[in-house]
Amino acid sequence: MSSSGGTMLWLTGWSMPDAVFDGLRMMLPDFRHLSADLGSATSPEEITARAEQAALAARHAPALGETTVRHAHVLSDAASRIALASDETADSAAPALDKPAALRGPLLIAGWSLGGLLALRLAAQGLADGLVLLAATARFVRPKHETDRGWPDGYVRRMSAALAGDRQAVETQFRSILFTDAECESGLDASLPAAGSWTTPALLAGLDLLRREEQLTRLPEIDCPVLLVHGTDDKVCPFGAAQEMGELLPQAELIAAEGCGHVPFLGREAQTAEAVRRWWHNERRRQHG
Repeated sequence: MSSSGGTMLWLTGWSMPDAVFDGLRMMLPDFRHLSADLGSATSPEEITARAEQAALAARHAPALGETTVRHAHVLSDAASRIALASDETADSAAPALDKPAALRGPLLIAGWSLGGLLALRLAAQGLADGLVLLAATARFVRPKHETDRGWPDGYVRRMSAALAGDRQAVETQFRSILFTDAECESGLDASLPAAGSWTTPALLAGLDLLRREEQLTRLPEIDCPVLLVHGTDDKVCPFGAAQEMGELLPQAELIAAEGCGHVPFLGREAQTAEAVRRWWHNERRRQHG
């Protein structure tokens, strides 16, 4: 496995299995890949803690090799995963956090939807060298006059209430709005990994986090480069949310995925991977003169 490009930490969207990124990761062999397990968390605080712990692990990934850190997964390739669950290793690896970036390699955090909110939080804490935000937002819940950038709180609350009665129906309904009509006609929706990978407490915690999390006010403080990939026909995180981030982030590049819905990388893995490589190559060249 090559890791000359650095490490990529992958944070998935609400209710979605990490496997949704497999095709894209296969197209990025220059990076070492790490992901956080969000689907078994029991509270919003645990979701953010797991993301943060995975980022801290990724900061010293070269020192870890194939060792273990709680609630994360090292991906030796897109098909095989090594579950990470040892507190002892996490504690013993802590001194590696002091290693300079040149020794540990850069860390890119890739976040989709809910994962994008978490990625922004981590970047604001100084834990990322770059962000790849896929169909993301800096604030999911919006007032009525900002429906071009997010959803009303009442809609998310109704989803939470419905989960107790029929979680499968809630997930099915959510998945029905991820794709455009044209994408569904092409069969793209059928390539989405199966539902049911998140526990009900994790689904509730994720919705609660989407209602509460707000990174808009922190965007001007995020000084790492950011690549935004966003579908122009996204019904979950409207394209206006990407434009907003593009305006407020100091170092942002926005790629508009024309005609795409909320999963702009699915079925477009080659194009997305090439965009990531080009963007990151240009950023590294700019940083190093």
